Amino acid sequence: MKKVIAFAGTNSKSSINKQLATYAVSQLKEVTVEVLDLNDFELPLYSIEYEMEHGVPNNAQLFLDKIKTSNGIVLALAEHNGAYTVAFKNLFDWMSRIEGKLWNNVPMLLMASSPGARGGATVLEIAKGRFPYMGGHIISDFSLPSFAENFSEGKIINTEIDLQLKHAIATFENAI
Repeated sequence: MKKVIAFAGTNSKSSINKQLATYAVSQLKEVTVEVLDLNDFELPLYSIEYEMEHGVPNNAQLFLDKIKTSNGIVLALAEHNGAYTVAFKNLFDWMSRIEGKLWNNVPMLLMASSPGARGGATVLEIAKGRFPYMGGHIISDFSLPSFAENFSEGKIINTEIDLQLKHAIATFENAI
């Protein structure tokens, strides 16, 4: 059976993006899903000096191994000031020190949400521009605007937006 990992690009314990990622993978059929939490992969802030003195932390390798052993990735990026969260960027930087093509060409459903009307569109565009250089194989993407107005009780309540996500999921599912 195919294995899909899902996670939010944040260390927020009440992450709206983790809720979105969890909802998205609940729609997949005939796959094994593992929802990861960045809090379970704590890492020191990346610096070349730290790496030279201590090496690459084991948690960076463990997370990279999750990517490499998966058949698909569902990633919902949180947006802080128009970019990646510090927790995600730090993990991304550490993994890139192990392997430059860290996404391993694994099919990816890339998403973002935010409280605002743009739905994390800026961070989504950054990732769509950057990830392919790092082995990212983005199959489909999705942005959920105005999270509190469009998501309730574990699901998207706006029918039109939910159909957009279901289309993105179907495209992703066909690729894994």
